[in-house]
Amino acid sequence: MQAYSGRSIALATQHGKERALALPIRWGLGAELELCAVDTDQLGTFSGEIPRLSDAVATCVAKARLGMQASGLPLGLASEASFGPHPAMPMLPVGMELLVFVDEERTLSVMEQRLEWRTNYSHTVLEPDGDPGPWLAQVQFPSHAVIVRPAAHEAGLLFKALNGTAALAEAIARCRAADPNGRVWLETDMRAHCNPTRMRSIRRLGVELVRRLRTPCPECGCPGWGLLNTQPGLPCRECGTATELTLSEIWGCQQCGARREQPRRDGRLQADPGQCPWCNP
Repeated sequence: MQAYSGRSIALATQHGKERALALPIRWGLGAELELCAVDTDQLGTFSGEIPRLSDAVATCVAKARLGMQASGLPLGLASEASFGPHPAMPMLPVGMELLVFVDEERTLSVMEQRLEWRTNYSHTVLEPDGDPGPWLAQVQFPSHAVIVRPAAHEAGLLFKALNGTAALAEAIARCRAADPNGRVWLETDMRAHCNPTRMRSIRRLGVELVRRLRTPCPECGCPGWGLLNTQPGLPCRECGTATELTLSEIWGCQQCGARREQPRRDGRLQADPGQCPWCNP
C-alpha cells in the first residue's frame, strides 16, 4: 500500500489547480485533494500589485501551510511559479514551476520543480496607433487570457483575465485614455485558470511529484526519493573537454539526507563539439 493511500491532502489555490492535480494524486497515491478556500494572493500576485516577499520555494511552502491550517489536515500541497527570460538565452521565455508537498506527521517537505520551455509568457507596449493583433495571436488569445494596464503603471488601472475581444477593446481604450502618452502595457495572464498551457505544465509536474512520493528512500524508507541536483562536466566527443552539460545526477532523500550520484538517465556519455568551450569558443 502507498504511504498516502486513503488520505486527504489540503490544496491551497484560488486558480483551479485541482483540475490539473486531482487525478495524478488519486491515481498515483490513492489520496484525495481537499480544496481549501484561502487567500493565496496575500503571498504575492503575478501582476505585481501585491509583491512576493519571499522566494518561490518559501512562498510555496507557506501556501501549502495556509491550506493545512484552514483544513486542519496534516498533509498539504501547493504550486508556485516564476516566469522570465532563460538565463543563458534571454530571447527565450521560460517558466520555473514548483510543487511542494508538506507532511507534518513526518516533518517532511518534498519539492518537485521543472524549467518549463512550453510557455506563452510575454509582454509588450502598445503604441497609441498600434495594433495588438499580432501579439495576441502569438500568445494564443483568446484561449489564453491577457492583462491590460496603462504603460505608466502609476495610472492605477488594471484589467485581468481578459479573454474576449469586446472586453479587451474596452480595457485598451480605458488604459489609453488614462496613460499620459496613450500607451498600453499588455501581458499574458499567467494564473493557471487563465492559462491552459500553464495548467498542462502543472499536471506534468504533478505526475513527477507523485512518482517521487511513490519512491521510498533506500536508506530510511521515507517517501520522496528523487533528483536533487545535477553535476556538470559531460566530456566533448571530439577533445574530451568538460562542458556545462550534465555529467551525472544527484539523487537523495529530503528526510534523512542520504545522497547517491548516478549517471544521466538518458545514457548520454558525450557532448556535441558545438557545446564545447574549446571546440566552439
